[in-house]
Amino acid sequence: MGSSNSFTDFISSLTAGNRPDVYLSVTPGIGLELIQVDDASKTVKNYTYRPLAYNESLREIANLDDFKKVLAEMFEELKISPKCNITLCLPTVLFGSIEMSLMLGDEAITGAITSEVEQSYVFKRHDPIVQWMDSNTNSGENRKLFYSAVQQLVVENISAALTEMGAALVDVEMSLAATLRALDYTGLAAEEMKDGVTWNLMTVNSNGYTLVSMSGKQIVDYYEEPIAVKSYEGDEIYNVISSSAQITLMSYPANYLLVISDTDSVSAELLAKNLNVECTIEYIENNKFKRKEFLPASLDVLPDNVLKISLQAIGTAITKTSDYPISFNFLATTGGDSVIQVETVKIPIGENVYEITPNMATVVSVVISAIIFIPVLIAFLLLPQIQAQKQAELDELNANIKQVEKQIAELKEQQQIAGKFNIKSEINKVLVNNRIKLMSYSAIGESVPPELWLTYFLTEGNGNISIKGGATTVEDVYLFFKNVKEYLVKSDLKLQKLEMQSDNVDEFMQNLPVTYDFEISNVSAPAATSSDDKGKGGKGSKNNKKSKGKKGKTTGQAANLAPQNKLISDTPIN
Repeated sequence: MGSSNSFTDFISSLTAGNRPDVYLSVTPGIGLELIQVDDASKTVKNYTYRPLAYNESLREIANLDDFKKVLAEMFEELKISPKCNITLCLPTVLFGSIEMSLMLGDEAITGAITSEVEQSYVFKRHDPIVQWMDSNTNSGENRKLFYSAVQQLVVENISAALTEMGAALVDVEMSLAATLRALDYTGLAAEEMKDGVTWNLMTVNSNGYTLVSMSGKQIVDYYEEPIAVKSYEGDEIYNVISSSAQITLMSYPANYLLVISDTDSVSAELLAKNLNVECTIEYIENNKFKRKEFLPASLDVLPDNVLKISLQAIGTAITKTSDYPISFNFLATTGGDSVIQVETVKIPIGENVYEITPNMATVVSVVISAIIFIPVLIAFLLLPQIQAQKQAELDELNANIKQVEKQIAELKEQQQIAGKFNIKSEINKVLVNNRIKLMSYSAIGESVPPELWLTYFLTEGNGNISIKGGATTVEDVYLFFKNVKEYLVKSDLKLQKLEMQSDNVDEFMQNLPVTYDFEISNVSAPAATSSDDKGKGGKGSKNNKKSKGKKGKTTGQAANLAPQNKLISDTPIN
């Protein structure tokens, strides 16, 4: 969203679109109208007005200071920047037709029309600005032209006043062309403006009435009848206008008559009813009698202002978008066309449409090219530096990799020097140790006599064996020792201990037969002595005595390995 706005601002700064388009209409009976139309939806999106005095006799704004004041108020009301492009519509000062030879060039035609215009009382005081166009009804050696004129000084003063406010006057239109354009745009004269249809447009204002003979959208003839409308009271004005128009309309037979009233002094409806003509009559109230708006308006337009919107304001607002063939721009170069404009390219961006002339398009393209080229140029200039920096980083990384590889090689070499791990040797060691332990277990299992039990057994990886137990007879102890020695041929086992379980003679005499504790080991006596032996002999003796009733009753070596109460010590058998 941010980038789109930036681009729009950039385009605006280079084109006429950098200043919003604002359309003004000086409309007698209303004042000064400010309008903006959304062409896509054909709705009035912005509108306001202020009363502004207009001198009907001199055909000019009565006070330019008032013009600037009310325009500033309207800008503030609608939140529109005064730095804008303004198209202004003025009431028609002078309009007419003339026939000229086809041999005359545009400059000669303009000079001839200027001389004709200067005969009007309005241009006795001011030089005119003239615009003209072909009628498209040329015949023979002559061409019929329609022309219009405004006071040059009036346009210059308005332009200067707008410049003081920061605005730029880009187009000056006349009300007749704006009205025709609005009738076409709104569809109010859709039937009349069909090709080949003849019709008359009768417009009533405070100075009288005008009659424009039309064929479709083309002007065929023009007639103006001055009448001091405001000098009549009541319905008298209708009789005056209808009496005069009745005779005039006889010279312009047509299929339709469209009556428009631009003054609050005359109702177009009542006037249409007073006219007796042999054609279809329609009317449009462009005054206080209006009951329906010409175009829908957005919610931003105050409801009280909707019915104020005039045909002239609408026709002015669509000057740039309408293709209606009749237009008079008094700021354009005078020539054979109504408006001679430099061709422009319209660029829609969002809700705005920007117009760029070929010269401006060249400037824009140069600027855009520069915007694109400058980053490329900067990248091109910085690329060698970036490449050199990245190459230095790559070289440093390769050096670190080589250093690490060197350290790994050194560590491998040191490990080889320190000694190699011989998996075969280690497996043999494990097998030998496990074999010794297995043989020891087998020897015990096969060698235990019926009246002998074991209380402690330990084998170690270095070949040390320690066996502790008890027996009822010395013969059983020696028999067990002998059997173990036979199984473990290479062992150096010795009978380290053989003694009665109790040293007390009285207890010995009372508890016959006696039992004996023994210890068989191939380690020194201190190492072979278990920590359990200290202070536990008596308890063991008692337990053995209690189990004596079971001797000889159980068969098998498994029973002899699990005697009374104490099968084996807490030290695990490996």
